[in-house]
Amino acid sequence: MSSITVFSTPSCVQCRATYRSLDRSGLAYTVVDVTEDDAARATVTALGYVQAPVVMVGSPEQGEHWSGFRPDRIEALARQLATVGA
Repeated sequence: MSSITVFSTPSCVQCRATYRSLDRSGLAYTVVDVTEDDAARATVTALGYVQAPVVMVGSPEQGEHWSGFRPDRIEALARQLATVGA
């Protein structure tokens, strides 16, 4: 399974909604606070994002990524990973 990373900031409402949606979907993920991790902030900035959360599946070069609370993308990811794991 590809790794899922949520790049977030403290007090981010959309970040918390993203965590809840990932949890409901049974997807494991890692949270990285971009206010404390300069390399993480540089990664999301290099991808063109300026708003948290940024969800990355796999690597920045070969994976998929998006910004904001996107329950549609999380549901599609859960379906995709369930198919791969079946």
